Amino acid sequence: MAFVNWFKRNLVVIAGLLTLAYLLLPNVIVTVFSFNKPNGRFNYEWQKFSTDAWKDPCGVAGLCGSLSLSLQIALWATLGATALGTAIAFALVRYRFRARGAINSLIFLPMAMPEVVMAASLLTLFLNMGAQLGFWTILIAHIMFCLSFVVTAVKARVMSMDPKLEQAAQDLYAGPFQTFVRVTLPIAAPGIAAGALLAFALSFDDFIITNFNAGSTVTFPMFVWGSAQRGTPVQINVVGTAMFVIAVLFVLASMAIGNRRNRRKA
Repeated sequence: MAFVNWFKRNLVVIAGLLTLAYLLLPNVIVTVFSFNKPNGRFNYEWQKFSTDAWKDPCGVAGLCGSLSLSLQIALWATLGATALGTAIAFALVRYRFRARGAINSLIFLPMAMPEVVMAASLLTLFLNMGAQLGFWTILIAHIMFCLSFVVTAVKARVMSMDPKLEQAAQDLYAGPFQTFVRVTLPIAAPGIAAGALLAFALSFDDFIITNFNAGSTVTFPMFVWGSAQRGTPVQINVVGTAMFVIAVLFVLASMAIGNRRNRRKA
């Protein structure tokens, strides 16, 4: 009876931990198999513990090149989508103009539209324009589909801002630029950062839209897909594990900085 009562009291916590474990299970498997030394081409069965892949992560031809390309595209796509998305979010929240409602609806279309439809549409556009498929077409496509996610994240933050704070800054003789830099931008920064991180993750991880508009260019997701057809090198697991660890460390650092700021305010 005591166990049943304890289980009822902690049911939500238990469900949350089980869900978290389910979500993290693929990452754990990827990490474990990054230390495997398979006998054949495929890294699907545990054979022998080895750190050879960690010692030589670029031992597979083309892996580090595709990884570098994906990181470059993700970085530039994040910068472009964040800059445009932030401006659009402020315009939609702060200003009244014709077709504002229609634009609000259109912003959500790339999020609701199947990626294969958007990929085919962009490919048709690039071919009709006579553009050569490659780095720039991938970058333009990534900015376009990341834009909606940035707008949504920043818009939610801007809508929750108290306009009295900006009015107080203006009452203290702050100009429009000074008010934006010292008051508006710091308040909107969490939403902008969230949108930027989401854009980076979506761009780096994208395969369908990239595959349609890449031409002969090979990004890291395309390299992984191609490798899976003829053999999966352990170095792919190494890169996946490294990316996961970096993301976790980044989140932990952000949480630590946020807690420190809250303590200072208290």
